[in-house]
Amino acid sequence: MRLIFLGPPGAGKGTQAAVVSDKLKIPAISTGDILRESVKSNSPIGLKAKSYMEKGELVPDEIVAGIVADRIKKGDALCGFILDGFPRTINQADKLKEQLDKQSIKIDLVIYFETSEPVIISRLSGRRICKNCSANYHVKNIPPKVQGVCDKCGGELYQRVDDKENTIKNRIEVYKKQTASLIDYYKQKGSLRTISGDLDVKEAYKVLTAMFKKEKLL
Repeated sequence: MRLIFLGPPGAGKGTQAAVVSDKLKIPAISTGDILRESVKSNSPIGLKAKSYMEKGELVPDEIVAGIVADRIKKGDALCGFILDGFPRTINQADKLKEQLDKQSIKIDLVIYFETSEPVIISRLSGRRICKNCSANYHVKNIPPKVQGVCDKCGGELYQRVDDKENTIKNRIEVYKKQTASLIDYYKQKGSLRTISGDLDVKEAYKVLTAMFKKEKLL
């Protein structure tokens, strides 16, 4: 099963990608995670991406496309994958299709997580990340046992620069201007399906499972 999870920041794409990945034993490929790791390690591509990410802007296509093209060639993605955070523009979608066509790979479904702005702001502004193991928490929805401390490794929790409210609003505007057109792009191809991103984790997974069965992917 080869899937694309499409939607605004804070829609729950990453959370559902992790759940589906675990259940179906296919990798969830998050360009955001790959880029942040590149920034953390001060790699050349990370240094290029850093200035864009801190302002909540999209990283240029030529940087992201190269990362994804290499990732989907790895062995664990041969039987399927979930792309979370890519493509974000029609140009990226075209580049992705070119890469997949070379490998005779077809995307089964593009799932759009339609999410309201208040939910997005609440989710992202309350998100906290472990500095050591990158585990995700939320001050209200998924709080750690000890405030500011990771349950898994005891590392310090922090708020990402791009999760602060002003940057979140900018990210939403960037999404509307540059990414929302992908909805029509994939709708015209007949591969788009829509789910409410306002649902909680369990409810969203139930809807996805029913969708996969209806499409005869399970």
